[in-house]
Amino acid sequence: MDTNSAYAVPNLRGKIKRAPGAEPLAVTVPGSKSITNRALLLATLADGASLLKGVLFSDDSKYFLRCLQTLGFETKVSEAEKTVSVRGLGGPLPCASARQYVGSAGTAARFLTAYLGLSHGVFFLDASEQMRRRPMAPLLDALQKLGCQFFYRPEDTPGHFPFFLRGHGFKRDHITINIDHSSQFLSALLIASCLSEQDFTTKIEGHHGMAYIDMTVKMMEQFGVTVERPSPDSFLTRAGQKYTPREYQIEPDASAACYFYALSPLLGIPVLVNGIHFASLQGDVAFLHLLEQMGCRAEDTESGILLSPPADGVFHGIRADMSACSDQAITLAAIAPYAAEPTTITGIGHIRYQESDRIQAMATELGRMGIHCDAGQDSVTIYPGTPLPARIETYEDHRMAMGFALTGLRSDGIVIQNPGCCKKTFREYFQVLDKVAAQLT
Repeated sequence: MDTNSAYAVPNLRGKIKRAPGAEPLAVTVPGSKSITNRALLLATLADGASLLKGVLFSDDSKYFLRCLQTLGFETKVSEAEKTVSVRGLGGPLPCASARQYVGSAGTAARFLTAYLGLSHGVFFLDASEQMRRRPMAPLLDALQKLGCQFFYRPEDTPGHFPFFLRGHGFKRDHITINIDHSSQFLSALLIASCLSEQDFTTKIEGHHGMAYIDMTVKMMEQFGVTVERPSPDSFLTRAGQKYTPREYQIEPDASAACYFYALSPLLGIPVLVNGIHFASLQGDVAFLHLLEQMGCRAEDTESGILLSPPADGVFHGIRADMSACSDQAITLAAIAPYAAEPTTITGIGHIRYQESDRIQAMATELGRMGIHCDAGQDSVTIYPGTPLPARIETYEDHRMAMGFALTGLRSDGIVIQNPGCCKKTFREYFQVLDKVAAQLT
């Protein structure tokens, strides 16, 4: 899709033709971005060849993969089969000097910086203008305390991309890092912690995004490295552990699935996303429990979770702490105008520092549609109303584009600007949405 184009959302209200008792809308989504990028790095750190299956080939994962290839790692890639084979070297890098460009990929930016910063060599790292604005200082400060050196050109801003780094390995056996702005800082240090020759302790300040930390720890264990929790705010990685190469199946992306699950209360239809289960490593499955609070019913079947709409056709506004699934805050905000009562989303202050200031972006675009909204520093309340025709600005933020397309499925005249920004994680999103609309009408 042309990134300079616009997408006119089809209004499906009153046009859905599905007989009572019809099969649920079944949707297939691509592989998880979060799991794909963690698996790529873990395979790189393992000693031998790993085969990753169900890989997501989005902009973010492609930048990550290209960085690993630039470092000299041997890979075999098949987009058609959704597989990547990576030959890891057990920790050491194939080269001691390279230039890396991570695009707008936050995982690549944080994970590779930690890996390179705790290895040996000199590297130059750069990113897109969007990623240059996003927080990096807590991770860079922690790496500097561990022995890494950072250098900036006169025109660059310290604490942000771009920068040169000189890695000297681990000079300490412990570090404390603040994760209020991003849990990726902690995930990055945990994955690289097995490179330490001593037992290594990582302590945290803040508790944002712990579902993603749980994912990181579980995946580390799946590749052979165990992380202990001596206390709620500390993580201990014992020395001498090594990642083991393996064949690894990547789950479908729960974040992508949530947009389609939101169709259930929005359009009054049952929805099943293939391969999504409550036992998922991904914290965004918690979004389905919020939809249950709104009146939906969820059943985990062999094929995937089946979500049925409220029996009386009415879904309710709720008060939701979304700190564990904050990527879906926009999704909930996008359908909230159609709820019977106001919806309040809390615990999301950190999303002001993501691809866009998402709280401000949500409030602005809801207001553009004539929907009353109260935005706080870490919360937003959306009041019921009928959205007016509007052209939705996406701020180069894939989740704004995908989320607010949902609003237009029940109102006329909603147009998504720059829909191509969703290629960051789900290139075919609007094509899939068109197919869904065709199936339903």
